[in-house]
Amino acid sequence: MLKLYIHPLASFCHKVLIGLYENATSFDSHIVDFADFGSAASHIERWPVGKIPVLHDSANNRIVPETSIIVEYLQHHYPGPLQLIPDDKERQLDVRLWDRFFDLYVSGPMQKIVTDRIRPEGSSDPHGVAEAHATLDTAYAMIEGQLYGRQWITGSDFTLADCSALPALFFASIVHPFGPDQRELHVYLERLLARPSVQRAMREAQPYFKFFPYREAMPKHFLEVAE
Repeated sequence: MLKLYIHPLASFCHKVLIGLYENATSFDSHIVDFADFGSAASHIERWPVGKIPVLHDSANNRIVPETSIIVEYLQHHYPGPLQLIPDDKERQLDVRLWDRFFDLYVSGPMQKIVTDRIRPEGSSDPHGVAEAHATLDTAYAMIEGQLYGRQWITGSDFTLADCSALPALFFASIVHPFGPDQRELHVYLERLLARPSVQRAMREAQPYFKFFPYREAMPKHFLEVAE
């Protein structure tokens, strides 16, 4: 009943995949190849904004875009054993805040740095890239403080915010490494990478890591399958 339209290298797709794998939700994944006219056109017809991931629920005849909305939709219509968005209103606010934080202030600047590397010659944006690096410095410091004394980003429970954190921090740490004094960030990323749902998402992405524009900075063990 559920089809998820993705690309295995797209960090925002990893966020939703982790949520699906956490709850062993049954779904089919379909790769959108934006280099292929037919695949791209079909997806734009499905969701004219052209972004991924997008969920299609055939049982309810509904297209569901946007990562956080997809995870919330799944929790409402296809709940599993792990509740990624808590019932408590105050805790909900914390989870939603940090979910948005990782998307906007870690994934956003990370993608700015990455995409600037593949711009046509003469169209780079050094000022924008410098701003992105500065934003990541600020974000890392805030995350380091938030993590102190916590197992996961909002407390003892793994939530939507942690699903968001993994792809954001994984790719950001490659283009803008954590500081040597940011121990909490280092430990948190390792804790995320040890989670079975994350390991599955990373295994599936691994053959595509060779296409990452900062491939030379990626830890070698993530490239082994791709070689």
